[in-house]
Amino acid sequence: MQEELRAFTEWVGEGRKLTQTGKLTLSDARTLVALLKTGDEIDPKIGDRVFRTKSSTELPGLNLIVEWAKATGLVRVVKGRLLPVKKAAPLLNNPKRLWEASFTALGKMSQALFPKNYWYSSLVGEEFALIWPALQRRLYGGPVPVANLRELAWQIASPYYEMRDPQAQRRMADQDIDRLLTVLSRLGVVELTEETAALTPAAVHAVQRTLGEAAPGEPIYQIRVTLQESADPVIWRRLLVSPGITLARLHDILVTAMGWENSHLHLFTVGGVLYGQASPEWDLDVRDEKKTRLQEVLTQAGAAMEYEYDLGDSWRHDIVLEEILTAEEGVRYPVLVDGAGACPPEDVGGIGGYEHFRRALADPGHDEHDEYVHWAGLDSAQEFDPTRFALEATRRALTSAG
Repeated sequence: MQEELRAFTEWVGEGRKLTQTGKLTLSDARTLVALLKTGDEIDPKIGDRVFRTKSSTELPGLNLIVEWAKATGLVRVVKGRLLPVKKAAPLLNNPKRLWEASFTALGKMSQALFPKNYWYSSLVGEEFALIWPALQRRLYGGPVPVANLRELAWQIASPYYEMRDPQAQRRMADQDIDRLLTVLSRLGVVELTEETAALTPAAVHAVQRTLGEAAPGEPIYQIRVTLQESADPVIWRRLLVSPGITLARLHDILVTAMGWENSHLHLFTVGGVLYGQASPEWDLDVRDEKKTRLQEVLTQAGAAMEYEYDLGDSWRHDIVLEEILTAEEGVRYPVLVDGAGACPPEDVGGIGGYEHFRRALADPGHDEHDEYVHWAGLDSAQEFDPTRFALEATRRALTSAG
């Protein structure tokens, strides 16, 4: 892909005239399809019928390179002409910097990666702003089955739409992810086998920077998360996390490590200041958790904050920065170190409701014993053990969740 970007920019030269709609002329498109070997077919023939190409945007391979060059900052459109960006010229002679710029531009590439037409609109393309960071986090954990990446994208995109034919939409979403992985392979972001995808060494470092994850030798936070008022046992988790992650990312880590379902609102509180997502459900001065990094609110060992999950049941957690350690070579963060206590069931009514739930389960003669067994989806009360914490299973979940 870098060679194509370089060749395209050199072809632009001092500038090229565009059509009135700001597209490449068909004459130039024909030249570029051959020059860049995009694999596009101009005026394709299907059976006895020839379908005339009317715009360069109908050539997805070429359009991808053109839009990528724009997103990378190599070229720009000025007054109906495609012009080189002079300050970007050094990139063309620096493969590493050109690769980094191309990788950074990926987040802006949804329309070119997943072009729309009159009969098909890509769910992956529509929700690429959410899907691309999630794919990076999943890949950052190590090699991933391609099927898992398809499923992740579908889980993110599908809830936003009502679909007449979910199976057909799912097939198209899977094809879009496969197409994306092919492009990522061309760029040198992933290595593909028949069943798995893994980040290349260069991409590991790029994703580290994108996600705010610590590189070897950089600081790592050891935090202890304790569910307030929990007892017999106290419910807690110890984690190693990168200080450069956002509070939004920390929330994702916490719900997985604790065992919550991530189906409720949440808030962080630090020194009386609230951080979270804007929501019509509250009238509070809440700072954007996506724009706030952990290292900005916890700056030294002993510093603390509060995390509240489910503003109805109000599960409040104390988060304490126990130590500042050093990231190790070959370790992908976050890491779950230890913990104790089962996660309470969602919607049980907070700590008070959880204690009542436990008493009812422990007493077969309790008026609500059978009701709670059924409510919790248990075959018997013995299935729920408040002291059980599946450490290894939670570690795997944290890795697979990215």
